[in-house]
Amino acid sequence: MSALFEPYVLRSLSIPNRIWMAPMCQYSAETTGPDTGAANDWHFAHYAARAAGGTGLILVEATAVSPEGRISPADLGIWNDRQADALRRITDFLTRHGTVPGIQLAHAGRKASTDRPWRGGGPVEAGTPDGAGWQPVAPSPVAYDEGHPVPAELTTEGIQQVVAQFADAARRALAAGFRVAEVHGAHGYLIGEFLSPHSNHRTDAYGGSFENRIRFALEVVDAVRAVWPEELPVFFRISATDWLTENADDEREGWTADDTVRFARELRAHGVDLLDVSTGGLAPRAQIPVGPGYQVPFAERVRTEAGLPVAAVGLITDPVQAEKILSEERADAVLLGRELLRDPYFARNASRALGGDVPTPEQYQRAV
Repeated sequence: MSALFEPYVLRSLSIPNRIWMAPMCQYSAETTGPDTGAANDWHFAHYAARAAGGTGLILVEATAVSPEGRISPADLGIWNDRQADALRRITDFLTRHGTVPGIQLAHAGRKASTDRPWRGGGPVEAGTPDGAGWQPVAPSPVAYDEGHPVPAELTTEGIQQVVAQFADAARRALAAGFRVAEVHGAHGYLIGEFLSPHSNHRTDAYGGSFENRIRFALEVVDAVRAVWPEELPVFFRISATDWLTENADDEREGWTADDTVRFARELRAHGVDLLDVSTGGLAPRAQIPVGPGYQVPFAERVRTEAGLPVAAVGLITDPVQAEKILSEERADAVLLGRELLRDPYFARNASRALGGDVPTPEQYQRAV
C-alpha cells in the first residue's frame, strides 16, 4: 500500500490516512450579535467537501480562545458554548464520513484586530465607528509592523488568564466532538511571540533565556493536556524558524531551527504527540526561500533529532511528492493547505494514482 494511505495511530486514535488538511482561516464567521465568532454554512460546506474527498484528518482553522485573540473580526471563536454548538454540526459530518476532526486553538497576540485579507488585511483600530477593532496584547509592547498598533504588554496575571482560556477552549472543543487539539504556536501569533527573542523583550520569568521564553507555551500545553483525554492526541504548530539572519552581535535575532529541535524535546516531555512544522510569520519582511517542499527539512530534523512525530507542510502539491516525503521517512504525515483549496478531492485522486483506498460516500459510489 502507498505510504500515504496507511493508517496512523496516535495514542488510541487511528487516522485513516496520512493526507491531512492544514488549518486555514476562512475569515467568514459571524461578526455581529450573539453568534459572533460562530461557524456558519460556509464552514460546513468547506469542511464537508474535504471530508467527502477522503482527507484523513481535518484541522479546523485557527479558532480564537478569546475575543481579543482573533486575527480578524470574522475569525472563528470558541470562547462560549454557542460557538462550540455551531461547530458540532461540522464534527458530526466529518466523523460520519470517516474523517478525524481536529481544531487549532489560537490567540493572535499583536497580529490581532486586522481586516480580512481580501480587504487588504490592514489593522482595524480600536474605537473605530463600527466598533470592530480592539487593542491587541503581546509579550512586549512592540508593534508587528509599521502602521500596526503597539500592543499592550501582558501582565503575569494576564498571561495566566490566557492559559486558562486555552484550557476552557479545549474543554469546549472536546464537547463539540473534536478528537485532536492543536495549540497554535506558529506564524508570529501570541505563543510564537513569546518564543522568539525578536518579539519578546521581557525581563521577567517569561522573557530573556530560552527556558523563560518557552514557559508560556509549555503552560498552555500543560493546561490543554490536563483537560484533553489521555487517549486522544495533542498537536503543536511551530514556526521552525523566523527566517531572520543569525547574528551573534544582535540578541534580538529570531527563533531558529536549533531552538525548534530543543523545544520539541520539551514538548514531547509535556505530552505533545506530534509537531506540525511550518515556518515564518513573525517578521513581515523576512526573506523566505519558498519552493516545493521548502519546509520539509525542518520537519525531518525534529523527527530525527527530537524523536517527536511530525507533519510536514508547505507547497506539497503532488501525490508523488507527498508519497516520497513519507516513504523516505522525512515526516509521518503531510498537511496540505492551498492544494486542498484547489482540489477538495486530492486524497481520492491520489488514491487512484498511487493505488490507495479511501471510503466513498454511498451517494457517490455509482461513479467509482
